[in-house]
Amino acid sequence: MSIATQPPTSSRSLNKWDDALLLITMALLAGCGLIYEYLLSHYAGRVLGALEAAIYTMIGIMIVSMGLGAFAARKIRCAFTGFAVLELIVAICGASAIMITAAIIGFTAEFPEYLSQTFALPPDTLPDGGVMQQLQTASKYLPYFWGTLLGLMIGMEIPLIARVRQALSDEHLLHNAGTIYGADYIGAGIGAAIWVSVMLAMDIELAATLTASVNLLAGFVFLFRFRTRIRHFSWLLSGHFLASILLLMLAYFGPDWQQGFNNLLYKDKVVYAKSTRFQQLTFTQRLRGSGLPAVDSLYINGRLQFSSEDEHIYHAFLVHPTMAASARHDKVLIIGGGDGLALKQVFKWHPKQVVLMDLDEGLIDTFSGKDPKMPEFLNRKLLALNGDSLNDSRVKIKFNDAFNGVDDLIKGKQKFDVIIVDLPDPSHPDLNKLYSDIFYLKLKQLLSGDGAITIQSTSPYHAKNAFISVGKTLQMAGFKVEQYHHNVPSFGEWGWTIGTVMGKDALSRLQSVQHFPINEHWLTPALTRAAFEFPGNFYDDQKNVKANVLGSLQLYRYHLAAWKDEQGVDPSIASN
Repeated sequence: MSIATQPPTSSRSLNKWDDALLLITMALLAGCGLIYEYLLSHYAGRVLGALEAAIYTMIGIMIVSMGLGAFAARKIRCAFTGFAVLELIVAICGASAIMITAAIIGFTAEFPEYLSQTFALPPDTLPDGGVMQQLQTASKYLPYFWGTLLGLMIGMEIPLIARVRQALSDEHLLHNAGTIYGADYIGAGIGAAIWVSVMLAMDIELAATLTASVNLLAGFVFLFRFRTRIRHFSWLLSGHFLASILLLMLAYFGPDWQQGFNNLLYKDKVVYAKSTRFQQLTFTQRLRGSGLPAVDSLYINGRLQFSSEDEHIYHAFLVHPTMAASARHDKVLIIGGGDGLALKQVFKWHPKQVVLMDLDEGLIDTFSGKDPKMPEFLNRKLLALNGDSLNDSRVKIKFNDAFNGVDDLIKGKQKFDVIIVDLPDPSHPDLNKLYSDIFYLKLKQLLSGDGAITIQSTSPYHAKNAFISVGKTLQMAGFKVEQYHHNVPSFGEWGWTIGTVMGKDALSRLQSVQHFPINEHWLTPALTRAAFEFPGNFYDDQKNVKANVLGSLQLYRYHLAAWKDEQGVDPSIASN
């Protein structure tokens, strides 16, 4: 009697090529997810003029959303179909999020003016308050909406890929989660490297479309490889082909469309815009007629930097008191000032050498006539505005972050008769260090004993505590400090801080100056001295204002508190 035996059941293991495909897909998608975080926060910071905190807020929102997405992935019954659908939606949303956001923000900014012109409304009834203002405010949060939506979907990717890997094997995959997360972390690192090295200076809509194309390509490959396990294959394939057409259109037309929507935020005509590695530059022009010259303005990340109508006021006060308070003017250091406007004023004093240190080479190229894409008329206007100063043989330009860049000057034992610090306001933590006690101590090592230093110090009217803090910080570094202010129509009341190391303070030195020995017809010594006068009670509370010690972010907090309601490019504050 024989006993029949059943044939052994075959155990199916995960094909190594399928596994490699899934892990590579996961790494690519992780890189895309990180780039979406950067893109959305970058858009908020560059175009809307949001604080640097937008970056950290966006990352936090997306991380939380990804966690919720991982939980939600459990509700998807078929991992294969779910993943294919997911990548299609991510590609569409990722490519169009910034475009849609720009369109909505531009519409809410322009709509009141459109209604006014259509119905011939008088200026005092312009519908720019109430519901319209609420819509304008809400539209600024759209990047966070997209961050939440994309975060939810990106969070589903890891659980679905893990389930797909497990479904392809009859055996339990012991290190399934660990392997997937390993690919995810490596891919995120690669994505960060691509962002920093390639996409940072790329048009933001083009960068979004290229990123979305990776999602779409991953969806295509997944569809064809696992088509027998995917429901509604034909419909999904059609969707991927339609999405491909959409992405091609956005890649070709999107940058111009998106820039056009952004331009609606400015009441003056936008004549040129470009993204550098570090910032968004937007040039506007207002024609005035009657033989008057056009007014050209520069906005950086949505904030007005100068207007050709009154930039001479700001730069004259920045430069001439410092030069007049110094014993000599042979060697000058300018920190920032990449537009060359302060440099133009410095050259009136006939220095022998000027070192200009700025981080953004793209900005320098723009104002030195080396941007081939800039309209010729604007190129001529900017070179006339700054006197072609950046191309002067006496200028030595150093591209570096000033906090570390000045160390090279200190190592070279260089000394300067005048130091002019013309940096943007400390509106985010990275700039805060350039207003710190340690940075000023570094500059003290570079300043001649009878020289002078001046720092642009934001508005004493709008940001009083921040203004006073700059002065106290410079004093902490060992300088004899005075502060002064004047009205710059485009900005309102603006302030500067001037310091000396040895001998008399700057104001005492200026008391004996009867005329500036330069070709300067606007700023006089008497007007300069008058600028040092403040209201009698202006400094009454200065004991409660803290200096900006490195690492404290004190000045950043003062600036944030003062300007929190006036950031960005609202139609009410973006125009001249």
